[in-house]
Amino acid sequence: MTCQKLCLALLHWEFVYVITAFNLAYPMTPWRFQLSCMPSNATYDFLLPAGISKNTSNSNGHYEAVEARFNSSGTYFSNLSSKTTFHCCFWSEEDKNCSVPADNVEGKAFVSTVNSLVFQQIGANWNIQCWMKGDLKLFICYVESLFKNPFKNYDLKVHLLYVLPEASEEWPLVPQKGTFQVAQCNCSVAGRCECRVPVPATRLDHTLLMHFQVTSGGVTFQSPLMSVQPINVVKPDPPLGLHMEITDSGHLKISWSSPTLLPFQLQYQVKYSENSTINMREADEIVSATSLLVGSVLPGSSYEVQVRGKRLDGPGVWSDWSTPLVFTTQDVIYFPPKILTSVGSNASFHCIYKNENEIVSSKKIVWWMNLAEKIPQSQYSVVGDRVSQVTFPNLNATKPRGKFTYDAVYCCNEHECHHRYAELYVIDVNINISCETDGYLTKMTCRWSTNAIPSLTGSTLQLRYHRSSLYCSDVPSVHPVSEPKDCHLQRNGFHECVFQPIFLLSGYTMWIRINHALGSLDSAPVCVVPDSVVKPLPPSSVKAEITVKIGLLKISWEKPVFPENNLQFQIRYGLSGKEVQWKTYEVYDARSKSASLLVPDLCAVYAVQVRCKRQDGLGYWSNWSAPAYTVVVDIKAPIRGPEFWRIINEDTTKKEKNVTLLWKPLMKNDSLCSVRRYVVRHHTSRNGMWSEDVGNHTKFTFPWTEQAHSVTVLAVNSIGASLTNFNLTFSWPMSKVNAVESLRAYPLNSSCVILSWTLAAGDYNLVSFIIEWKILTEDGDIKWLRVPSSVKKYYIHDHFIPIEKYQIGLYPIFMEGVGKPKIINSFTQDDIEKHQNDAGLYVIVPIIISSSILLLGTLLISHQRMKKLFWEDVPNPKNCSWAQGLNFQKRVDIL
Repeated sequence: MTCQKLCLALLHWEFVYVITAFNLAYPMTPWRFQLSCMPSNATYDFLLPAGISKNTSNSNGHYEAVEARFNSSGTYFSNLSSKTTFHCCFWSEEDKNCSVPADNVEGKAFVSTVNSLVFQQIGANWNIQCWMKGDLKLFICYVESLFKNPFKNYDLKVHLLYVLPEASEEWPLVPQKGTFQVAQCNCSVAGRCECRVPVPATRLDHTLLMHFQVTSGGVTFQSPLMSVQPINVVKPDPPLGLHMEITDSGHLKISWSSPTLLPFQLQYQVKYSENSTINMREADEIVSATSLLVGSVLPGSSYEVQVRGKRLDGPGVWSDWSTPLVFTTQDVIYFPPKILTSVGSNASFHCIYKNENEIVSSKKIVWWMNLAEKIPQSQYSVVGDRVSQVTFPNLNATKPRGKFTYDAVYCCNEHECHHRYAELYVIDVNINISCETDGYLTKMTCRWSTNAIPSLTGSTLQLRYHRSSLYCSDVPSVHPVSEPKDCHLQRNGFHECVFQPIFLLSGYTMWIRINHALGSLDSAPVCVVPDSVVKPLPPSSVKAEITVKIGLLKISWEKPVFPENNLQFQIRYGLSGKEVQWKTYEVYDARSKSASLLVPDLCAVYAVQVRCKRQDGLGYWSNWSAPAYTVVVDIKAPIRGPEFWRIINEDTTKKEKNVTLLWKPLMKNDSLCSVRRYVVRHHTSRNGMWSEDVGNHTKFTFPWTEQAHSVTVLAVNSIGASLTNFNLTFSWPMSKVNAVESLRAYPLNSSCVILSWTLAAGDYNLVSFIIEWKILTEDGDIKWLRVPSSVKKYYIHDHFIPIEKYQIGLYPIFMEGVGKPKIINSFTQDDIEKHQNDAGLYVIVPIIISSSILLLGTLLISHQRMKKLFWEDVPNPKNCSWAQGLNFQKRVDIL
């Protein structure tokens, strides 16, 4: 009874303590293997792997014996003293022979005694599998007992003791006991334990020595020593991105991606099944590529696929299977179901049509666009008995229709169309990319906009580029090796990408890539050399001035330091104000730093800006410089003095005459550019010549005391006094000379009065006339103007009030003095009526001339119509005997 209890306890612990000699280690396989230990006289078949006979012996090489011993530190087994020899073998799925380290020198088996009645009868059996995780960081081992036991009353602890050398040289035959490291293992209730050993990336090809140590209820089991190189037992992660699609040729394509970047190539095992009303099949294939073409796809079919991976050349562990993927086809199959392409390209769709469990012949298929336009049969092609193809050449951009941004292509039977359709997206990828290099030659900024391109939902745009070592090729093309460039959307709708640093003479080939789930499109590539797209800094130290005495607008500047190429310059200038009306001037001499320009107004403030560009035409104009402004200064002495007139005030009681001179301020064009003061110069026979400064006043009074008194008014600025001036002589004898015989005045309208006059006979040295007018009923200022001496009629433009009376005088001006004026106090009545009649002629005569021309045109048209009517009434001489012999053309000429 006591023996049975002990046996049950040992069955629950399921462990045996085995110590093997460390002269050799079992080379672990990359697949699952078993460690089986049995007493030499055991005959239990369940301990042997399938296919191994219970009668195998040491002589036939199926297994070898190893030294095994059971160790108990508890009190229950202290009295056990029986000894049994145990045979321990490693069995694998690939190798059914027993593999243990043996003494090759003598060829003998290792035996030992075991102090356990249980293991003397039944032995022990374990499943072991170890692999290197796909991330190449952890070495993992699973240990599972194959001995089933209903008792779970004792704690279970498993340790993995291992040695991983720093270098790849071989270890001594018997490693030192203290060199082993211990890895804690986690065990589940079901008796399965997982052990993890961290492996540095630099030691993946080193030899790892290890053994298991299991403890439960005071009983310890230690496995034989094992060895492995972690790189030989790598278990990749399952393949990713499993995907199925129908190719253009109508085949089912299964594709996936490698899970991680491994240092070796993988092979893949693909298992798939097809379920349809026409065909049922299952297949399992090994491939080295990441895709597999299965056969022609059928409508209404269902496909299920799984993939796993393993090292291609060399040992390794199969990964777990990927998650199953199911792909179901519809009754109408389009391949491809959607096409994304660019303007000007060609696109083709294929179709298989199934109608009531029967596939329609490809010859009976017709194609429609948007169910509104039947596609011509000239665009059809028969690929096979089941597959029809339609091709669209030289495609135009798709026009959005509401929320639909594609054209729907329908594959139809002769009599009906299925509701499913294919989608055709055609995009104009003509995207303009422009680049400019800054004036410091340190960076290049490229800009592009997609405002003219309709957006495609789910698409992303990216600028890609390839830099060649020197310059650009004659025909830029999309390079297979390219880099992406980060671009940022600006407020103006343009994307900006900055290249910094740059290689000035390298060729940057750029294009915009439109990425979408349907594929990617590239815009036409453009190649840019940064040195050829420089936008220089604007010229500096810009100055503007009106040159003194010469009177030209002079602009000067300093050229920027970069680029070192010859530059041309452009000047723009205009009168300063809110809205400057700019004029431009080009300077092509690269050595020039200034320019002088003619301007109409020398006394105005001008705004001036300068910009520059490479003289060879490459690159861009710089920004305009900051504006420079001229300062108004006197350029020259005034051109002439002011015109002036006089008012004579006579005091008969005192017999005094005072003359008041009147003049208007000089305009800027005459004063060049200002008048600081006026000077009145006098000349008399008795007092000689003297001058009086009147400052800025435009009126000056002096006494007229001598028989002849000449005055001149000079304008003075910072440069000097005017050289050309008007003179006026006041002479008592000349004031009595009557040179004007008659004066007439009549109004044209309220703003114009015509004066005409005649001169008395005589030889006069006339210089000019002064016309003077004022309202008689008011003591207002007089108005006056100077006219040449050769004029006999003059138009006075002013605001004349019809109900007022005006005094108009005409003063002849001689070299010797002012003559006697002719003065009238009202308009001549006879002349008013005559003028009105004359004025009517000005209106009537043009009307008469126009009417005459109209009448002449009417007569000519009527003459042509009369000729036409006449010839219509004239009989044909060939048909009328009486009309033969008559010359009708002559009669027309008479008409």
